[in-house]
Amino acid sequence: MIHKLKENISSVFVGKENVIDLLIVSLLADGHVLLEDVPGTGKTLLAKTIAKSIGGQFSRVQFTPDVLPSDVTGIEYFNPKISEFELRLGPVMTNLLLADEINRAMPRTQSSLLEAMEERQVTLEKQSTPLPKPFFVIATQNPIESQGTFPLPDAQLDRFLMTISIGYPTPEEELQMMRRFRKNKPLDELHSVISLEDIIQIQNKVKDVHVSEPLESYIIKLANATRNHDFIANGISPRGTLALVRGIQALAFLRNREFCTPEDVQFLLSYIWKHRIILSMEGALRTTKQETIEKILQEVDVPVEIEQT
Repeated sequence: MIHKLKENISSVFVGKENVIDLLIVSLLADGHVLLEDVPGTGKTLLAKTIAKSIGGQFSRVQFTPDVLPSDVTGIEYFNPKISEFELRLGPVMTNLLLADEINRAMPRTQSSLLEAMEERQVTLEKQSTPLPKPFFVIATQNPIESQGTFPLPDAQLDRFLMTISIGYPTPEEELQMMRRFRKNKPLDELHSVISLEDIIQIQNKVKDVHVSEPLESYIIKLANATRNHDFIANGISPRGTLALVRGIQALAFLRNREFCTPEDVQFLLSYIWKHRIILSMEGALRTTKQETIEKILQEVDVPVEIEQT
C-alpha cells in the first residue's frame, strides 16, 4: 500500500523522491511537516496530492496578518432559530491541513494550531472536540522574504516533526513537468489508493518497529551532545528525542524493515533536529545549524552491532 501511495504521488509531483519519502515518513509517524521554500516549487500541489491519495478531507488556510484564531479553529455563535449557542468548527477539522505561508500570520493566530497539532483536539468555550484521524499538518513558509512576516516561535517549531526544503527541479525534471502539465491537470485525474483506516493501522504498526538498546543509547548521546555544545544555546528537548525515535521507526517501516539502524538516525537527524536547536551568538557567527549537526554526527561514536529482533 505504501508503494502504491508513493507511485500515486509521483504521478503528479515530478521527481523529488527523497521529499516524497520524508512526507510519507512524517505521515506514518503521525507528525507534521514545515516546508521551507520559495514560491512556485510545488508545496501546495504536493499537499493536495497527498490528501487525494489517502482519500482524506483537505483544508487550506492562506495565512495573512488579518487572519484570526477563530478563522482556523472555529467560533461559538448564537443561533437565533433555536435560541442556543452552537459551535462552528473551522478548517482545522480535517485530515490534511495546509497552513500556507504560516509565518505571515500574527503570533496569536499561529499559536491557535498548538493544541490541534499536539493534542489532536480543539477547545472552544471550554468544550474540547477531537480532530479526525489521521490529522496531518503541512505548513509552508518562504525563508527568504521577511517583510510582513512573524517568525515562528520555538514552541510552534517544536510541534513539527520535520522541516523540509523541496528545492528547484533538475533540468530533466523540469522538462518532464512542462510536458506533463502542458495539456492536462494530473491532480484532477488522481484517485485514492489507500484509505484513512489503512493509514491509522499502519501508524499503529510503525510503533512496533524495533529500536535496540545500543541505538537508544546512540540517540541519547546525540541529544546530550546538542545540550553541551559550545555553539548551541538551546539543545534538543525530550520531545525532539521522541520525535527522532518515531521518525526512524517510520523510515524503517517504509524501507521494509522491522528494526531501525544508525543509518536511519543519520539520514533523518537534520530534518528532525535542525529546527529545534538554537545557536548561540558565537555559533550563529561561525557556523550553521546544518554544519553543527553534521559535526555532532562525526563526534559521537556509532554503535557497531544492532539487534534486529
